[in-house]
Amino acid sequence: MSLLDPTLWSGKAGISGWTVPAGGTAPVLEPATGEVLDVIGLATAEDVATAAERAARAQSSWARAPYIERAAVLRRAGDLFTEHAAEIQRWLIREAGCIPGKAAFETSVAAQECYEAAALVSHPLGEILPSAEPRLSLARRVPAGVVGVIAPFNAPLILGIRSVAPALALGNTVLLKPDVRTAVSGGVVIKRVFQEAGLPEDALHLLPGGADTGAALVVAPQVRVISFTGSTAAGRRVGAAAAENLKRAHLELGGNSALIVLPDADLEKAASTAAWGSFFHQGQICMTTGRHLVHASVADEYVARLAEKAEHLPVGNPDKEEVALGPIIDAAQRDKIHALVTASVDSGARLAAGGTYEELFYRPTVLADVTDAAPAYTEEVFGPVAPVRSFTDVEEAIALATAGPYGLSLGILTGDGLRGLELAERIPTGIVHINDQTVNDEAVAPFGGVAASGTGARFGGTSNIEAFTETRWITARSTQAAYPF
Repeated sequence: MSLLDPTLWSGKAGISGWTVPAGGTAPVLEPATGEVLDVIGLATAEDVATAAERAARAQSSWARAPYIERAAVLRRAGDLFTEHAAEIQRWLIREAGCIPGKAAFETSVAAQECYEAAALVSHPLGEILPSAEPRLSLARRVPAGVVGVIAPFNAPLILGIRSVAPALALGNTVLLKPDVRTAVSGGVVIKRVFQEAGLPEDALHLLPGGADTGAALVVAPQVRVISFTGSTAAGRRVGAAAAENLKRAHLELGGNSALIVLPDADLEKAASTAAWGSFFHQGQICMTTGRHLVHASVADEYVARLAEKAEHLPVGNPDKEEVALGPIIDAAQRDKIHALVTASVDSGARLAAGGTYEELFYRPTVLADVTDAAPAYTEEVFGPVAPVRSFTDVEEAIALATAGPYGLSLGILTGDGLRGLELAERIPTGIVHINDQTVNDEAVAPFGGVAASGTGARFGGTSNIEAFTETRWITARSTQAAYPF
């Protein structure tokens, strides 16, 4: 039996084992062809309540399991991602529209997230505190309880496992709600891996569904921490609902990341770097390079080189052809992209490359001479669009990079790396890459944005300890304390 044998999960949700939920089913679609690959069960608010109760009952025993047992489950999960990589990658290619290289990256990162999570369980989880009283005083990190994870479609495996794995390792149980458009590669895969790894059934529940399912998960009284990755608009609603219910919410949201190209940058390498930053996975990445800020002295040459790259990138079905870009996730997202491009051209931007599509295949697009009037420059496009704007000096570059509500990732291309670091110090953002583009990810690195891009660096490495535990103050005396009354 394969890891993802549909006879196990078709039409079901992962509540305890595999059960038929109350919300009916949704088709699992291949965006490149429109083919129905299978069906997935949709969880209702009642299903969420059932899963939350089961997870809460299971949490204390899972947290009490010896840390070496929890680590062993996480290590086995990492091994399974590697062992079944080809099968998992095929689902990522067909369901999420990934090119093979991106699918391979997702399975590799998923395995590494599990290995890094396994190492968390043996990290120091407390400290001895000074006390004016005759007692031992310490602060200890304890599991938060039940963690709710809401993950998007664009990197479905990575953006689910990066919260599921550390939350489980640290003694929590988890409710996972993937985007229904990628419920297999972002949900079924994770549930099946942990089943095979030996995780107790009620420690992880899979709840595919839409906004109503996510809303029920956020307000479920048993859920104490929410990990949400998605749009800024949806994140605001999640954050508000969590705050109303006095829960912590870790929000990793949208971005419109800038790439600053200084006049001493190598332009041939810059064009390649920039093309990757804007066109990787059809631009459907929160860290996508959405604003190319280029010194006026090299802007025309930069545009010409980037447009040439765009014109020669093949677009098509990644399951059947060797392509650089696959399909946009659905027609609604494609139409949003095209509306932003069209409105930008109407406002005066010059279409240097692309701007056309066939079905869900959108050509990599370069817009030159953009201003603040161009919606594709000021808004998050979430598509393969590279708007280029020039600047005349460093102060203007800083002002342009700082403008706007987002603060996720920043790239700076320069012949002087130290100068790039000095420049980055003046631009508020959660992530900075000197002499690289804006799309990077590693399991050991703290990840997150500021301002409208989220609530800070919460995911990755030891940052996960803060994200998925609570701090408890504990004191102990050798004899009972005496009081005057």
